[in-house]
Amino acid sequence: MESSDANGERPVGSPAAAVVHRLTERAETLATVESLTGGLLAASIVEIAGVSGVFRGGLVVYATELKSELAGVPADLLAERGPVDPDVAAALAEGGRRRCGADWGLATTGVAGPEPQDGKPVGLVYVAVAGPGGSTVRQLDLDGGRDHVRAAAVIEALRLLAERIHEADTDRTVAGV
Repeated sequence: MESSDANGERPVGSPAAAVVHRLTERAETLATVESLTGGLLAASIVEIAGVSGVFRGGLVVYATELKSELAGVPADLLAERGPVDPDVAAALAEGGRRRCGADWGLATTGVAGPEPQDGKPVGLVYVAVAGPGGSTVRQLDLDGGRDHVRAAAVIEALRLLAERIHEADTDRTVAGV
């Protein structure tokens, strides 16, 4: 599948391979929690040879109630804001990290289309990373069809994780670790 990012450009190299390589070097683990990507994120990660030492597992929580029941997102947050929300994305990432016993949690939630959901437009996506230094959420406003929205969400989630790992590497260097 030809995947492109939020800008419609094909990434150079494999974003998943880069992340798996860095996590292997750092002896750290990863878990995923997915809504709109429905397992594509985990699939892109497990394509990489040698991933078994890094990838703990993942949750596909497509139904809203499963975001609470399986990933630990507060039910009142979901009731108040719905599943497509930056705080829900952060809670998904942290919930996956905690439930799977991983160093890092990576999550996706959004509207892939073809129709808007709960007043949220097609292409509104939140990707989130939870790690040792806290959580980061990025909002994406993606154009294109359902397949593009889902594929771009995977690439952008992996990019966000790569940025956070790079920041953690920089923090280690500054601290003299």
